[in-house]
Amino acid sequence: MSDTLDWNAKTIAEFRASEGRVGGNFEGAPLVLLHHRGRKSGREHVNPTMYLPHDTEPDIIYVFATKGGAPTNPDWYRNLAAAGVGSVERGTETYKVTVRELTGAERDRIYAEQARRYPGFAEYARQTAGVRTIPVLELRRA
Repeated sequence: MSDTLDWNAKTIAEFRASEGRVGGNFEGAPLVLLHHRGRKSGREHVNPTMYLPHDTEPDIIYVFATKGGAPTNPDWYRNLAAAGVGSVERGTETYKVTVRELTGAERDRIYAEQARRYPGFAEYARQTAGVRTIPVLELRRA
């Protein structure tokens, strides 16, 4: 198993055992488990990721395809964007979501707020500057 898959598996197990809370780098941060189908394989995948809740709509969250500042987008982003649907585990609840990619000023505003709250996101943006714009997805309860 690769280091990333092993890390994901441990984070997912801790998330599920602790009603959506984890320690380490994610301690105290809002975390969801993204469920998506491979756009080529059709296989179910689960990825832990931080999210930003919408200011006033409890059924909307935003996720960020940072891939730790890598020069390419993560597979989970490509899968969710292609499908337009997925599901999330948030705390002890699992529900279906629709997916919408944010663009322009809306994307920039949401990403800036996440970077303000969690400075690591500003670093990811610096690492990818001139290479790619980190996608932001709106996930709305279906």
